[in-house]
Amino acid sequence: MAPDVLKKRTVPVQIKMDHRQFINALPSEVRQSLTEKTDGPGLVALAFHWGSIMFLGVLITARVPYWPVLMVPQGILIVFLFTALHESIHRTAFRTPWINDWVARINGFLLLLPPEWFRYFHFAHHRHTQDPEEDPELASAKPQTWRDYIWHISGLPVWWQQCTTVVRNAAGRCSDRFIPAAARGTIRREARTMLALYAGLLTLSLALGTSWLLYVWVLPLICGQPFLRLYLLAEHGRCAFVADMFENSRTTFTNRIIRRLAWNMPFHAEHHTFPTVPFHRLPALHELTSVHLKETANGYIPFNRAYVSSLKR
Repeated sequence: MAPDVLKKRTVPVQIKMDHRQFINALPSEVRQSLTEKTDGPGLVALAFHWGSIMFLGVLITARVPYWPVLMVPQGILIVFLFTALHESIHRTAFRTPWINDWVARINGFLLLLPPEWFRYFHFAHHRHTQDPEEDPELASAKPQTWRDYIWHISGLPVWWQQCTTVVRNAAGRCSDRFIPAAARGTIRREARTMLALYAGLLTLSLALGTSWLLYVWVLPLICGQPFLRLYLLAEHGRCAFVADMFENSRTTFTNRIIRRLAWNMPFHAEHHTFPTVPFHRLPALHELTSVHLKETANGYIPFNRAYVSSLKR
């Protein structure tokens, strides 16, 4: 599909629409161009992301001068594999299905987040975005006080949730209503495989008497999690409990570095509007949706500053 298809303004800009009206108004050739999958952009993004993690890991292992400082950017890079995992479970990051599946498994393992379980969790979030009764992301309330906010951005609640999820799933006690009965066996095997691999790595580290995994992976994860919490809070925090994706999801305008780190997920309202659009086509989708967006923020620092100012003391 010729790229100039998307250069034409195909939706009347003077008419405000909700996301369903917008999708219905898109010509079929534009939809086809937006949703076309390819492996190239995803492989480049993955090579950059994984390569940066390995590069910093080598520097930390080599104990270069001031190496402990490197654990913070290392942690940010690792926790933002969440966005690569997110794209992979949508199976839009790559055209080749098995690449999506293995990228999801590897990133999920590194993040202590079972990818098959997360796929069901996340698709329920898409079906019921900002529905207080059905959206699993709303099972834990967004911060309403300073204490809530600090506790939230510490990352401790999410680590507890993910650890208990893996253990519960491995024990065959998964009771999440978004997991169909037919998938519970797969969810159990996935969790048991993850626990076996974690145990194997721990045993190997102890046998070799090395602590490099602690400094290259575990501690950086803990250091990086607050940055991911601050980022994710902007996606739906303080958005309306309505069905319109232009209103219940927020697009955050930010710089190219963060967009690349987050696999273009700052275009979050666009992603919720049309989830089958690959990450590398979201900027093109934004050009079409920009006039209709109802929730935007000019950066993550301004968003969190405004969020904090609204907290109860």
